[in-house]
Amino acid sequence: MLSAPIKLFSGTATRYLAEKIADSYGMTLGRTLVQHFADGEFATSYEETVRGANAFIIQSTFQPSDNLLELLMMIDAAKRASAYKIIAVMPYFGFARQDRKDRPRGSIGAKLVADLLTTAGVSRVITMDLHADQIQGFFNLPVDHLYASSIFVPYLRSQNIENLTIAAPDMGGSKRANAYSQYLNAPMVIGHKHRAKANVVDELRIIGDVKDRNVVIIDDMIDTAGTITKAAQVIMDQGASSVRVMATHPILSGPAYERLMDSPICEVITTDSIPLKQECSKITVLSVADLFANTIKSVYQERSISSNFIF
Repeated sequence: MLSAPIKLFSGTATRYLAEKIADSYGMTLGRTLVQHFADGEFATSYEETVRGANAFIIQSTFQPSDNLLELLMMIDAAKRASAYKIIAVMPYFGFARQDRKDRPRGSIGAKLVADLLTTAGVSRVITMDLHADQIQGFFNLPVDHLYASSIFVPYLRSQNIENLTIAAPDMGGSKRANAYSQYLNAPMVIGHKHRAKANVVDELRIIGDVKDRNVVIIDDMIDTAGTITKAAQVIMDQGASSVRVMATHPILSGPAYERLMDSPICEVITTDSIPLKQECSKITVLSVADLFANTIKSVYQERSISSNFIF
């Protein structure tokens, strides 16, 4: 109901983005307090009333896990303070790569996170480019799943790239890459990789012709950049003119920055769902603030969010 006021709040880790979302929406962030104790514990509270309000709490849950715990505690505090609805706005949904049991006696981290959010008292989740779409089904409540394609595609078109080819770095990303390929009327190639272990690619082959093509690799995230840089090198070795990467979430851990700088990749286009750890001349950051602000407004006003999708 519109009679319930709207309030935007931010977790510690995503305040840089929450401020841009609030500015795009046309309001200021609500006041919160996070108290830290000597042993590493912390406590969250609201410094203003949330009674009867639609509380939108903005926090990406990248590592460390304190970011997830802080979000859960903010949800719990809002519930105990009698908020009307509590919406978790998670530009990056951490633990999403653990979407299934892929080994004996293993956990399903994404399902556990969904259960934790639900138990804490969330009413709805707004997120973007989940690593696996089926994670939406882990919730028994509404999940608004946004796509960075709505900001990536206009940017890509503005570059006027000739002889464009879309690439999927692996079979898992082929559906995402195919959507770009169909919309942009560009051919697609697929990488086939074999992992020796997590974050280590043992072998990678490119299926398709890239000779004299300007290739854009599409992915949902870049972690250590091992797969992306190896794919870029293989593509260039097969005669491509250039290689770019479009990846929504810049995790960029470990040697990622060095690998990108040493690779033949000419540009990495990403979003501000996660803050960059350091500057990098090859990285172009596009903000998702307007996308999330428009979605928050539509959710609050109980309107369709379909206008935020390109495909």
